[in-house]
Amino acid sequence: MTGPEDTVLAAGCVLWRRSPFDGGLEICLVHRPKYDDWSHPKGKLKRGEDALAGALREVLEETGHHCAPGAELPTMRYVANGRPKRVSYWAAEATEGDFTPGDEVDRILWLSPTAARNRLTQPRDRDLVDALLDSLHRA
Repeated sequence: MTGPEDTVLAAGCVLWRRSPFDGGLEICLVHRPKYDDWSHPKGKLKRGEDALAGALREVLEETGHHCAPGAELPTMRYVANGRPKRVSYWAAEATEGDFTPGDEVDRILWLSPTAARNRLTQPRDRDLVDALLDSLHRA
């Protein structure tokens, strides 16, 4: 039986910007070659690290972009590698930065919400697109 201390804690953001071309909303997805998947930028928290600080760190590490955090989004809970995982998410507007491919993330895409929803590998990640849109409409 696993207890709360066995839960892997992680955090990430649904990173967004206004398109430089038409001003439409774009969402950033990251491609992880290790898993050959498309997801929102996220990662494990360091011991004692605040979840929001970890989310912002992961966005910067994976996308090269600084961001301004916004609304807290739903927390995702699932089992990964046989252990429970809890990922806290925030909406975050990209500010400045440039992507550099690396071992962990080799590509990013800026996509419309519909295209992002269709590109995401895990169905649970699609709910975060809807949550982002809801949070931006309430703002």
